[in-house]
Amino acid sequence: MITPECLALINPEGLGVALVILALVSPLTLVGILYYLKKRLDHRQIIAAIEKGVPLSEIMPPKPQPVGPAWIRYVSAGVAMVIIGLGVIWCGGLDPEVVVAFVVLGVGAGWLTKGLLHRKYYLKTQPDRNAAPQEKEST
Repeated sequence: MITPECLALINPEGLGVALVILALVSPLTLVGILYYLKKRLDHRQIIAAIEKGVPLSEIMPPKPQPVGPAWIRYVSAGVAMVIIGLGVIWCGGLDPEVVVAFVVLGVGAGWLTKGLLHRKYYLKTQPDRNAAPQEKEST
């Protein structure tokens, strides 16, 4: 039973913090449960299709391929993150956001490097556009 002495022990600030945490966690929990239920339904549909002998291509359409080479997205995102990181580092002193700026700078440098490496190997796998097309010899 809740007595007035027990109610006097409850800290209103702590209750407010608990309500804020609950308000932040509840939507995440709901999204997680909905995601789990959707995946479970998809799995049941796939199992039912396999049992009936229906090809999976009718149930699950193939994922669309990205338009254009991926290295362009990596390089542009990397350059943007490097510029943002350097700008915050240059403007900030010893504030906590400078630590975040170094993280952004590092991630941007990583994406820039990944994009440049993708470009290097993307260009090697593409046919040379300047070369004249070779005709096949008939026998």
